Amino acid sequence: MARVLLNNNNNNNNNNNNNNNSRDSLVVGRVIGDVLDPFTRSVPMRVYYGNREVNNGYEFKPSQLLNQPRVHIGGQDLRTFYTLLMVDPDAPNPSDPNLREYLHWLVIDIPGSTGPSFGEEVVCYENPRPSMGIHRFVFVLFKQLGRQTVYAPGWRQNFNTRDFAELYNLGAPVAALYFNCQRETGSGGRRPSN
Repeated sequence: MARVLLNNNNNNNNNNNNNNNSRDSLVVGRVIGDVLDPFTRSVPMRVYYGNREVNNGYEFKPSQLLNQPRVHIGGQDLRTFYTLLMVDPDAPNPSDPNLREYLHWLVIDIPGSTGPSFGEEVVCYENPRPSMGIHRFVFVLFKQLGRQTVYAPGWRQNFNTRDFAELYNLGAPVAALYFNCQRETGSGGRRPSN
């Protein structure tokens, strides 16, 4: 069975194959389950808004997210291509996510060891603006079968990462990160579910 690897926030890229998924931040944050199935991280990915790195579960305010982030994708072969997407599984409201998932960004044909600026942006970046509750925003990276094998969906609302991956034979993700965001005047953190 594939499993999500423990994510430590110091971002060293050692693949620690620990069987205790319950402590993994993607599991605790319910990204595994709500957006993704369990997977094994195999490609390093780092995401930055300004000088601040995204780590799983970190809190950002909408004013910090106005411009698309810088993303660094690992890998050593420029002939390997990746798809990067960003979704909000809590749209429009975490208590009633009837637009789950909302697609905020989609970039395809990103060569390994580069970033989205070297790929093709097929759904332009839409900065997060949650109006109610604390939303999770999830970056997911998939390895493509080849160049020009993935296309833009016709919608942003009710996007489904699993269905999209199946449609384009992307397989399991190779990396994922998420952060939390609430409206600028919001306070507090995400409450654990019972």
